[in-house]
Formats: sequence, structure tokens, C-alpha cells
Amino acid sequence: MFEQHFKAYLDEIEPYLDQAFPVQENAWGGEVVQAARYSLLSGGKRVRPVLLLAMMDCLGAGHLQALPYAAALEMIHTYSLIHDDLPCMDDDDLRRGRPTCHKQFGEALAVLAGDALLNRAFEIMLDDMTSGCQHKAEAARIIARAAGSSGMIAGQTLDLQAEGRIVSPDELMRLHSLKTGQLILAPVLAACALVGVSAEVTALFKTFATNLGLAFQIQDDILDVTATEDKLGKSTGKDQRDQKSTYVTLFGLETAHIKLLEATRQAKEALLAAAGTGFDPSFLQELAEFLLQRDH
Repeated sequence: MFEQHFKAYLDEIEPYLDQAFPVQENAWGGEVVQAARYSLLSGGKRVRPVLLLAMMDCLGAGHLQALPYAAALEMIHTYSLIHDDLPCMDDDDLRRGRPTCHKQFGEALAVLAGDALLNRAFEIMLDDMTSGCQHKAEAARIIARAAGSSGMIAGQTLDLQAEGRIVSPDELMRLHSLKTGQLILAPVLAACALVGVSAEVTALFKTFATNLGLAFQIQDDILDVTATEDKLGKSTGKDQRDQKSTYVTLFGLETAHIKLLEATRQAKEALLAAAGTGFDPSFLQELAEFLLQRDH
């Protein structure tokens, strides 16, 4: 049942992404669009857009109205991966099972493709603001802040600054709460803003998303040392080679797994509390378990 529900969301997200960033044959910028589509439409888990659509359904609002914001989140996430893979950043050659954007199209086009995706993300959100502007503007602001210099970009900066040195547990948590956690938190808070739920309910779902983002990152750190490159779709063992601090390098594999289970437990507890306010978070609970068990 969960798999069918998840696939139903994907079946709406994929064509929307395809249409939102169409092919531009014989047009200026066509090669940049080709590079952007190469990365955007190359698969991936689509966790962030699914999370937003699932939140809308959980809050009883229906999810179709949120498709522009779900697509924007995936575009922002994809742009961040393109730039993260560049030689001046993490220097990765493999992403989602195939060559990274800069390996396929060159560094200059990869930078421009990422820029194009970021700008298109805000364009499609602004295009949607013909009615109910206040709630939609707040949702867009949440996404922008999560992706910006006080969110994901701040986390990426901290990540670069932490290379080659051992960071404290508090530093590691802050780094990942920004670099990874902000784009897990954003779809949840954006849904709350679109629906206009109370501050009390928003706080419960924020606790859920914060712990879900932590669990997601810890599992990523674990998979970097336990998964195969074929299964993961990207280079493995790279964190250790690049002397990056992760939950595994800082705490060891066993303790990292314990922290993963604890973060997932706290996420589920927050959902149970949210259920007590009249919402049905059953799919979100299954999503948390799915992310805990994932192997890529």
C-alpha cells in the first residue's frame, strides 16, 4: 500500500518536472536546458516533493495545488547536487548511477544548468501566485530561506570548512541540520503555510521533520561505508577519503545506527502527537520507516 501511494505521487511529480523545464530545441540556451534536464530527470528518490505532497494530504487540503512548490523543491535540490559535485566542491564523477553533470557537459555548463534550475524554481512558484497570495508567498519564502545563505548554502559552507579536521558533535549536527535538514524541513513547513494550520500543529510537524532530516543524513553517512557504488548510484567511501566528519567517522558505525533509530523514533513520536490534533499521518510514518530502511 505504501509503495503504491508513493508511486502515485511520483507519477504526478515526474511529468510536472518534465513540463516545467521543457526542451528548447534550436533556441538560445538550449544546451544549458539539456544539461539541466539531464540532472533533473535522471531519477532520484524525490523525497522532498513527495514529503510536501504527503503533508498536504495529511493536513486534509489535497496535494494538487502544491505541485509547483514540490517541483521547485526538487529543482533546488538538483541544482545543489550539480554544484556539490563540481571539482571545486566535492569533486564527484557519479550521481544517480551515471556521470555527473559537469562530467557530461563540462564545468561551465554545469554551473549554468544549476543556476537555471534555481531560477526556474522561483519562477514556477511566482507563476502560481494568482490567488491565495499570502499563504503561497509564505510557502515560497520558507523554501527560499531553506535554500539560501542561512540554510542549505550555510551548511555547504560549513562542510567545506570542516574538511580535514575533526568537528565536535554539536558542529556536526549544525552542519547537517543546515546542509541536509533544511530541505527536509522546508516541504513540511511550506505545506503548513499553504494550508494555514496553527502554530501548535506546525511545531509538531517541525519536530517530525527535524528528526527525519537528521535520520536521513545519518543513513547517508552509514550507506557511504556499507553500500556498493552500483546500489548507491554514486561514489562510496568518499567521506573518509576526503577526511570529512560524519556520524560514522565521529561516533563509529554502531553508535551511528543507534542515533539513526533514535532520530526515527522521535520523528514518529511527533507524528503520533500530530495525530492527536485530528490529522492522519499514517503515510508519513511509513515514509519515515522507508527512509530508515533504504539502501541507496
